[in-house]
Amino acid sequence: MAPILQLRTVKAFYGQSEVVHGIDLAVEEGGMTVLLGANGAGKTTTLRAICGMVRREGEIIFAGEKLDRRTTEAIASLGVAHVPEGRGTFIGLTVEENLRLGSYTRGQQLENMQRMYGYFPILAQRRRQQAGALSGGEQQMLAIARALMMAPRLLVLDEPSFGLAPRVVEDIFKIVERIKREERVSVLLVEQNASLALELADHAYLIETGYVVASGSAKSLADDPQIRRSYLGY
Repeated sequence: MAPILQLRTVKAFYGQSEVVHGIDLAVEEGGMTVLLGANGAGKTTTLRAICGMVRREGEIIFAGEKLDRRTTEAIASLGVAHVPEGRGTFIGLTVEENLRLGSYTRGQQLENMQRMYGYFPILAQRRRQQAGALSGGEQQMLAIARALMMAPRLLVLDEPSFGLAPRVVEDIFKIVERIKREERVSVLLVEQNASLALELADHAYLIETGYVVASGSAKSLADDPQIRRSYLGY
């Protein structure tokens, strides 16, 4: 299957400091790819480079379009939806208002919202509540639903399990897997829960200090003894 996203020799910078050092990466159309690595390895910076949030060099191609010089807004309009670490919901707005913001530039707003309520029934129950009154898991669901209101082709998720109970994490990943299958949305995932991520993903990349040090099918990385010891705990 052809990749919907390709990174070729991509570097990323904060100011003059180079944080990501010429990585190659691909996400297949309709597939899920996970980036693994310790805190500070460059995973979040890689996502920010894709979305035009940091200075970058190299070639980034999404659905045949070069992203290298495009703004964050232009990249989003092409169909890349980014859910950042920490969720980023508007806590003073209601659930429904947050969802409407997600489809501000799109038609079929009501239809899309009802579809999101189908995936996340708890959000339908909470639709009149302020986002700040939701639990952490509900806020994460809202962040994902708001991103999906854009009807993206690629969903970029940064640490969706952060700070959540294991049962809530499992529920969220089941929903993401269902959305990927039913909506045919490709997923690029950064996740500390390596065991769960490797179960769901098709391909995986291991990043250390801004370099890709291992890559392949998710199964091959899950079966690697060194990766099992370092990232899976057995």
